[in-house]
Amino acid sequence: MNVSKIGLACCLSAAVVGCSNMSSTEKRTLEGTGIGTASGALIGGLATGQPLHGAVIGAAAGAVGGWLYDRHEKGEGL
Repeated sequence: MNVSKIGLACCLSAAVVGCSNMSSTEKRTLEGTGIGTASGALIGGLATGQPLHGAVIGAAAGAVGGWLYDRHEKGEGL
């Protein structure tokens, strides 16, 4: 039990440190990907019983959404 908590703490700290040098575009795209993955897995699991397929589709949609949001925030049109 303690080993799993230590492992989780190490993974979370590595994720935080790894994101410290990212640009705002990279951060927003990664955030969109994470949100899309979680949402897609949940919806895919509930709707079709295949959370992996939903996660993949959600990750792609989230990445595009995060990138588009970044473009909007920076005032850059497509």
